[in-house]
Amino acid sequence: MSTSLTPRRPLACLKQALRQCRMERQQQRRQYALRPSEETKEDSSSLLLDAVAGKAPYPLPTAGFRPSQAIKQNRFNTNLKPIRNFPHEPSSRATCIDPVKAITEQQLKVLDPKGVRTRLFSAANPERVQPGDILLVRLKSGDPFSGVCITIRRRNSPIDTAILLRNALTRVGVEMWYKVYSPNVEGIEIVQRAQRKARRNKLTYMRKPKHDMGSVEKIVQAYQKNRVGGPSMGSSQSRNRKGKEGGGKQAKKN
Repeated sequence: MSTSLTPRRPLACLKQALRQCRMERQQQRRQYALRPSEETKEDSSSLLLDAVAGKAPYPLPTAGFRPSQAIKQNRFNTNLKPIRNFPHEPSSRATCIDPVKAITEQQLKVLDPKGVRTRLFSAANPERVQPGDILLVRLKSGDPFSGVCITIRRRNSPIDTAILLRNALTRVGVEMWYKVYSPNVEGIEIVQRAQRKARRNKLTYMRKPKHDMGSVEKIVQAYQKNRVGGPSMGSSQSRNRKGKEGGGKQAKKN
């Protein structure tokens, strides 16, 4: 008994046909989208004529119309509760334009009511403190300190102004920082001016033995005696020396 097999084609042969059908459908859709129909032409032309004649079924856009306002323009505010608008709070900028400057001036009035220290370190004052001057700082708690002003530090705000003084105590160099507007500082006095104006704002080279001034105690003592009204240190020392020499000569004669 013989069985006959019908010839069959593989399904892969249909792939090309399906691909061609898909491409034709896409082309037809594009043509339909680009080709306007006669009905749409008539509708658009009638709408344009009505708009020109002022018989448009919808209100025409106003001058300065923007697409983002279309929703607001076509919405009817009927039976809607209006939203209450509260006024803005008054701005603090109008009352105080520069608060940092105002606070700084307020603090300076408290720390320096007479303005003596402000004038002493002001850049507009020709007799201000400069690096190289010998200063005497009197404190409310503790002994006063004197030394050569090495640098004047000005940063952030005028309240942070500080000075660095250098002196030699027991032949050892000592440096101290002092805040100009510190409540612990009772006063700052200029003992002696520098012989000439320094070329630098930081005289750190005075730490070297070649440029170190050493102790300034004798200069400060002479300044204090002259301020009180007594004899200077040089005249008192010369008198003591003369007295010692005279006493020695009398002892030799005897």
